[in-house]
Amino acid sequence: MSAAAVTEITSTPEQSVPSLRDFVESSGLPSLVVGPSKDPNAKITVLLVSPDGGRAVLAIKAPTTGIAANAVEAERRVLSELQDLLSPETAASVPRVAGRVEFDGRPALVMTAVPGAPMSTSYLRWRHTASPARVGEDFAALESWLVRFQAATERGTGQIDMDGGVTARLRKRFAAVDRLETHLGHLADVHERLQRSTTPRTAVHGDLWFGNLLVSEGRISGVVDWEAGALSGEPVRDLVRFALMYALYLDRRTRVDGAGWFPDLFRGFLQRGLSRLGAPSERWRDAALAGIAEVAAFTDEDQFARFHFELFQRLAEGTHGAKP
Repeated sequence: MSAAAVTEITSTPEQSVPSLRDFVESSGLPSLVVGPSKDPNAKITVLLVSPDGGRAVLAIKAPTTGIAANAVEAERRVLSELQDLLSPETAASVPRVAGRVEFDGRPALVMTAVPGAPMSTSYLRWRHTASPARVGEDFAALESWLVRFQAATERGTGQIDMDGGVTARLRKRFAAVDRLETHLGHLADVHERLQRSTTPRTAVHGDLWFGNLLVSEGRISGVVDWEAGALSGEPVRDLVRFALMYALYLDRRTRVDGAGWFPDLFRGFLQRGLSRLGAPSERWRDAALAGIAEVAAFTDEDQFARFHFELFQRLAEGTHGAKP
């Protein structure tokens, strides 16, 4: 069964929505469950694979909780509207909505599968991140895709907004932390310095890390997991998220604000991105700090959030009082 045929089946109004099991069985395609999420509000991903060549043609994301169902529905809305904004080349890297199925009483999303191998596969390969050339290729591939994506979806401008509810969420989540208001004051200073500049409003992925990127022949061929996406938002968020998450899993002695090839690459990536978006390149560190605070505020996993808030505190102490 082709992706086009499945789209027709799942989108016919007079038909009832099939269950995930019935849909998979009726497709006649082999299925593969891929890395179920370990988050508290998990989603199960099922790939339907073509017997000709073994390539996935459809991906089904099935929520396991009500909160997960809301996230899947948010992803459906973003993907439904995004395709019309993108060039054919960029649109081919973004899943297309193909319909819905039912899983344990909740709607699951059926999408076309995008090609490529996960960047996480090469990232975790022995010695990959020890190579300046290979790491540079990863950053360059994402940068090239991001330039096209942001240019295609640009609509108007606004002050750099890296808060978006971050401060309120941190105040609630870490209410018992000592000197919380002092730490939030440092974050307010970071946000205020960023807000002195404007950037375009563009579509935003919202969780643009290497685990959500697929690569083919050195290019980004697929970008998945659009649950935190928006059609209009702050493009600096995606820029910072990729750099921070790439750095996160490196050796714990790696610094992003010191000397060496990786700090240079990290800074250069953020500086070029900020300049391209019309913001001062010297605000790269503020942008990184704001991105760390965002992860602390909104990640589902509490320990992961706590780690990032502690990291923000340590780095922000060094920035506080610096010349504006």
